[in-house]
Amino acid sequence: MSFNYRKWTCQLFMLAVLFLPASLYAQTQDSLRVLFVGNSYTYFYNLPQMVATMAESQGKAIVTRQSTVGGSHLGEHWNRERETRSRDLIELGGWDYVVMNNHSMSTINTPEDFDKYGEQFVALIKQHGAQPVFYMTWARKWNPLMQETITKGYEKLAKATGADVVPIGPLWMKSIALRPDIDLYFEDGSHPSPEGTYLTALAYYRFFTGKSTSEIPDRLQTVDKDGEKLYLAIIDPNTATFFQQLVDSFDMKTLADDR
Repeated sequence: MSFNYRKWTCQLFMLAVLFLPASLYAQTQDSLRVLFVGNSYTYFYNLPQMVATMAESQGKAIVTRQSTVGGSHLGEHWNRERETRSRDLIELGGWDYVVMNNHSMSTINTPEDFDKYGEQFVALIKQHGAQPVFYMTWARKWNPLMQETITKGYEKLAKATGADVVPIGPLWMKSIALRPDIDLYFEDGSHPSPEGTYLTALAYYRFFTGKSTSEIPDRLQTVDKDGEKLYLAIIDPNTATFFQQLVDSFDMKTLADDR
């Protein structure tokens, strides 16, 4: 009896070992893995985590990671300066998308470097099996005329390299034109406010999934390392509805038909 019990236990253990990798593989196959490379425009109010939480609220799995340093340029990431590990993470592979956020003034102040390092990152990302995505940023609050140069710079680079580009800057300009009462900017007139990050996250959710944002909650909730409730966003419901309608009606020119 004892022998049979031990034999049964051993067989059960072996079955678990055999089926566990398959289960983990299925979970990996069902998930999108996204690496965000950039600076504070990415980490302000936890944009990558907000995108993942939006997806989770809709029963979808987007695993997000980031390699960010405040005020950084893609050139610093490429040259492994300021302790960046972006190239190492890309070279490890396993990503579906790599989103690149260059310095917000790079299209204006350093256009040659903007093109140079953007091209190098796109080649590296494609080499390691991921789709490169440029994070088109917005104009500073005090000079919306910057947006034209920013938009042209990103569109030109994306077209030249075959990368995608998510037009966050033009989306912001549309929101400001329609609802100037909603402040998308942090108090410095550069970084995103909680509302600005929420709007940006909605755009990435739609880009990655191709799905409507209309059911995304206005309160985004996750848990901390101890399992305690943690709110990433608490947005006025009317504001959230406006943002969702705006994103769902916005012309995302790079949104692939088969996503």
